[in-house]
Amino acid sequence: MIEIKNVSKIYNMGKEKVIALDNVNLTIKEGEFAAIVGPSGSGKSTLMHLVGGLDTPTSGSIFIDGKDISKLKDKDMSKYRNKSVGFVFQSFNLENTQTALENVMMPLIFSGIDKRKRKVKAEKALEMVGLKDKIKNKPTELSGGQRQRVSIARALVNEPRIIFADEPTGNLDSKNGQLIMNLLSDLNEKGYTVIMVTHNMEEAKRARRIISIKDGKVQEVLNNF
Repeated sequence: MIEIKNVSKIYNMGKEKVIALDNVNLTIKEGEFAAIVGPSGSGKSTLMHLVGGLDTPTSGSIFIDGKDISKLKDKDMSKYRNKSVGFVFQSFNLENTQTALENVMMPLIFSGIDKRKRKVKAEKALEMVGLKDKIKNKPTELSGGQRQRVSIARALVNEPRIIFADEPTGNLDSKNGQLIMNLLSDLNEKGYTVIMVTHNMEEAKRARRIISIKDGKVQEVLNNF
């Protein structure tokens, strides 16, 4: 499903060049739960952003179902991000002035779906994450764990094939972190491909595969069965 071929990403920081990724080759199959681990600055978030279409590689190719997304035009890349992938971030990235329902509905605005259907789909996504009774609450009225579940519902609402989770438990206590990890595992069991960036090795072990990155290079790939 995902094939990364000879991918490098170089940032120009003034006169200095920073190599975030260095000739990475990797394959992630459909339906996998893969955890990307490594120290800060290793390139793990950069890799996720490239596969998620948030950035483009300096060189190399990223194939999704045989199509090189790194060559997509802006319009087609936006469509890929909106329809094929969902993002969950450490900081939740929710609008505090909007209700949980309105936050989840946001990605649907760009999908051309009428308002009534947007509401139905958003309610269904919130029900999937166990927040059917919180649809009218604003993020400031929710716990950290509940806010992250709203974020996951928003990632699910367009029925993507791939869920990207960047340090999804980083702002949560251990109990809520465990609940979020259980939810990600459940989504993977339902057929979603889940790619998670984490510093937490205990959480990484919940994945079926651990991909270790250091200094922009893939160091090791371990399978968990």
